Amino acid sequence: MGGIETRFRSNFAYSDVTLPDGTVTPLMRLQYGGSASRWGFAIHLASSRKYQDSILPSGDFAGSPEDALDCACGLYLGDPIRGINPRRTNESDHLG
Repeated sequence: MGGIETRFRSNFAYSDVTLPDGTVTPLMRLQYGGSASRWGFAIHLASSRKYQDSILPSGDFAGSPEDALDCACGLYLGDPIRGINPRRTNESDHLG
């Protein structure tokens, strides 16, 4: 069974995903900046085995942990980001 585990070190939270076959893969890193509702976001790059500061679908470098998890899962696990069509880049296209 798969799942997500998060570990904390200093002002960082590292999240890994465990796939159904038992493989554990780094997913993302959050950086605490003084607010429980806004965290810096970095995606793990498998090609370099490093974390890269990233932009959330909102266009911000910081946001809620839920927004960061939605984005990371959408990128790595093919789970669509709620309410956003990744094929469209014009913000007005996202509005009902």
